[in-house]
Amino acid sequence: MKQTKPLGRWRLLPLRYKLAIYFIAFSAIMLIFLWIFQTVFLETCYTFIKQYQVKKCASEIIGSIESGKNTSETIKTISRQNEMSVFVYDSTDELLVKRYSTEFNNPSGLREINMRSVYSYYKLAKENNGKYTSTSANNEEEMRIDIKSRYKRNTATDDEQAFSEASNRRNRVENMVFAEIMSLGDDTECFVLITAMITPVSSVISTLHMQLAIVSMVFIVFSLVLSFIVSRRISRPLGEITDNVKLLARQNYDVEFNSSGYLEAKELSDTLNVTRQELKKADNLRQELIANISHDLRTPLTMITGYAEVMRDLPGENTPENVQVIIDEANRLTSLVNDMLDLSKLRSGSIEIESEEFSLTDAIGDIFQRYAKLREQEGYDIEFVPDKNAYVYADQIKIGQVVYNFINNAINHCGDDKKVIVTQKATDKRVRVEVTDHGAGIDPEKLSYIWDRYYKVDKTHKRGVIGTGLGLSIVKNILDLHGARYGVKSKLGSGSTFWFELEVTRVEKIK
Repeated sequence: MKQTKPLGRWRLLPLRYKLAIYFIAFSAIMLIFLWIFQTVFLETCYTFIKQYQVKKCASEIIGSIESGKNTSETIKTISRQNEMSVFVYDSTDELLVKRYSTEFNNPSGLREINMRSVYSYYKLAKENNGKYTSTSANNEEEMRIDIKSRYKRNTATDDEQAFSEASNRRNRVENMVFAEIMSLGDDTECFVLITAMITPVSSVISTLHMQLAIVSMVFIVFSLVLSFIVSRRISRPLGEITDNVKLLARQNYDVEFNSSGYLEAKELSDTLNVTRQELKKADNLRQELIANISHDLRTPLTMITGYAEVMRDLPGENTPENVQVIIDEANRLTSLVNDMLDLSKLRSGSIEIESEEFSLTDAIGDIFQRYAKLREQEGYDIEFVPDKNAYVYADQIKIGQVVYNFINNAINHCGDDKKVIVTQKATDKRVRVEVTDHGAGIDPEKLSYIWDRYYKVDKTHKRGVIGTGLGLSIVKNILDLHGARYGVKSKLGSGSTFWFELEVTRVEKIK
C-alpha cells in the first residue's frame, strides 16, 4: 500500500485546520520573542538605554557650559531628573579644579568618587580621544557582598556557596561612568564626569517571569479559541461554494451561490453565478443545435431513402429528375457535415489562414454566379453594387465563405420581395461590405447572441432555402482570425444588414 508523504498529508488538510495551525504557530513565535526580549535581553537593553541617557545628558551639560548660560541650574535639573551625579573640573596642565558638583544621594550607596579615580578617568579619556565610558561595581556594595560571601563560605556547602555568589553578582549595584574632555580655548580644558547608578534587574526579571507565565497561558487559550473562530469564519463560505460547485458539475444549473462573510468569497460567488448562467444558456443552446442538426440530417436522408425506394420498386421511375433529387440531398448532407467540421476546427484553432492579395470585388462577383439558377427558378432579386475595385490581403477562400454565408443568411430571412442587396464601399484604407435584406428583422435584445455557435433567432425550425444554419458562427471565427471588424444592424419589420470591414492594399476604378 502506497504511503502518503508528510507534505502530501499537509496539502490534503482542510483549510480551517491549516488556518488554525498557522495562527497557533504565529502566537507561539510571538510568545517566544516576548520571553527572549523581556528576560534574556532585558538587562542588556536597560544598560544600553542608560548609557544613551548618560551621553545625552552629557551633551546637554557641555552645550550649557559652552553657551555659559545657567550652567549650574542646568546641571542641577539634569542630576535631579535623571538621578545622576555630575562633576565638572577645570583642567590646566592636568591639574583638575572642581567647577561644578551636583551629587544625587540615594540609599544604594552612590557617592562622589575620590580624586584618584577622577584622575584615572581623566587619563582614560585622554587616551580615548577625549571620551570614556565604563560600568563598574560600587565599592561599598562590593565590600558588602564580599563580607557576606566570606561569612557564608564558613557555614554553607560548596553548591550553596556557588549559588550564593552567583546571586550576589546578579544583585550587586553598578555605576555607569561617562567622562569627556572639552576645550574652552586659551589652553584651558573642561573635564565633565557623570556617574549614574544601574539598578539590579534580577527582581524585575523574576516578576516578569511570573507575569509572562500567566500571560502565556491566557494567550495560548485565547489563540486556540480565536484560531478556531477565525478558521471557521474563513473556511465556511469556501466550503459552501465547494458543495455548490459539485452540484454544478453534475449539471444542476439551478444551484445558487450566495456565500458572503468577506469580499473575496462574495466576488467568487458572483463569478460562479455568472458562470452558472452561461453554462445553462450554452447547454440549452447546445441541445437546440443538436435538435436542429438532427432535423437537417434526417430530412435529406429521408428524401434520399424515399426516392431510392421508388426508383427500385416502380418501373420507369429511374429518371434523371429523381436521380438529381438524390444528388441534391446528398450535396446538402455534405455541406452540413463540412460546415460542422469547419466550425469545430475554427473553434479549436487548428485552421490557419493563407493570406494573399486578391480583388475582393471580383471574388464577390464570382460568388454571385452561384445564385444564377436561384434567381431564375425562385425569383430572388440578388444585386451587387460595388463602388470601386478593392484589393485586400487575406485568405480568399475564407473571405469568400464569409460573403457566401452572409448572402445565404439574407436569402433565408428576406421578405416577400425576395430582394437581397450587397454593397461594397471602399476608401484608401478600408473596404466595407454590407448584405441587406428586407425581412422580419431581429429583436434588439437578441442581437448580441446571433454570433453564438448554438444560437438560433427563429426557434421554430424550418428548412432554409440555402445553407445549414451554422453560417454566422463560421463567419465570426473567420473574421476574428483576420482581425476584421464586423457587426449587424437590424430593426424589427424592416430587415437586417450584416457587414464586415477589411484593410485594403490598393483601390482601382471599376472597368
